[in-house]
Amino acid sequence: MIFSELYSAYYNAVANIIKTAISHPVKKDELRKIIEENAFGESVLNIEPAFAEERWQVIFSDGTTNIENDPVMPFTTAQKRWLKAISLDPRIRLFCDDAFDLPDVEPLFTPDDYVVFDKYSDGDDFEDEGYRERFRLILEAIKEEQTLKISMDDRRGRRLSRIIIPKYLEYSEKDDKFRLFALGKPNGGTFNLGRIIKCEKYTENIEIEKMKEPHHEKCSVVFELYDYRKALERVLLHFAHFEKEVVKESEKKYRVTVVYEKEDETELVIRILSFGPMIKVIEPDDFVNLIKKRLIDQKGCGL
Repeated sequence: MIFSELYSAYYNAVANIIKTAISHPVKKDELRKIIEENAFGESVLNIEPAFAEERWQVIFSDGTTNIENDPVMPFTTAQKRWLKAISLDPRIRLFCDDAFDLPDVEPLFTPDDYVVFDKYSDGDDFEDEGYRERFRLILEAIKEEQTLKISMDDRRGRRLSRIIIPKYLEYSEKDDKFRLFALGKPNGGTFNLGRIIKCEKYTENIEIEKMKEPHHEKCSVVFELYDYRKALERVLLHFAHFEKEVVKESEKKYRVTVVYEKEDETELVIRILSFGPMIKVIEPDDFVNLIKKRLIDQKGCGL
């Protein structure tokens, strides 16, 4: 792992203890407080005895240290190369203006080094300045629980306006698009950020209790999974963010139930078809018919 909060927590905890010990001897209760704030509750069972027995030779048993300067944790070359690689992703500028200025290293990888399959080509334009401004305003409104007025064009080209309270953003890797979930007046809903053409703070007084939750129709699909070529592992990863239930029926056969929102149905059909003969949809009949129709359409296109 190049970065990991889990593995760096101990280093940060010890670094803070050393910083404290430079200014004054660290007491036992102070030591435990620093560990709890920077590592994990059970970490005290390992760190405290190591200091008491002077196993690490950075803190003496009396809480003092022979280190004179505050410890620092500079980036490694691998970390710098990884940071430079992700700075090439246009989505990072949705969150900050400045890319990582690391002229002394080459990126660990570039967009030319990988190809993404099963991804639509009409994703959001992350390079557009207007899109970035709207994204940041929405993100700020989510954090501050602010009310916004958004304008967008529907599929018929009609201009629509909504008063909303943004709740959260969701990114679809397959669609390469961000969606906004919000309370709304008169109705809440799900909005594609790419369709929003104007976004501004709404300062007029509104009755929050009249803002309605977006309605999401819940559906489910049940399929049989044949665990060959690590199909079970891949399915659990592929459907990780869906509510699901997996029941083992035999050595290599599983019954999987996936709960999804109606608006995600097309994406779910595509995902299931990507597993080929490893998956057989058994219910409901409507979903089975969707699978059949898509296969017939693909055959008609010569696929």
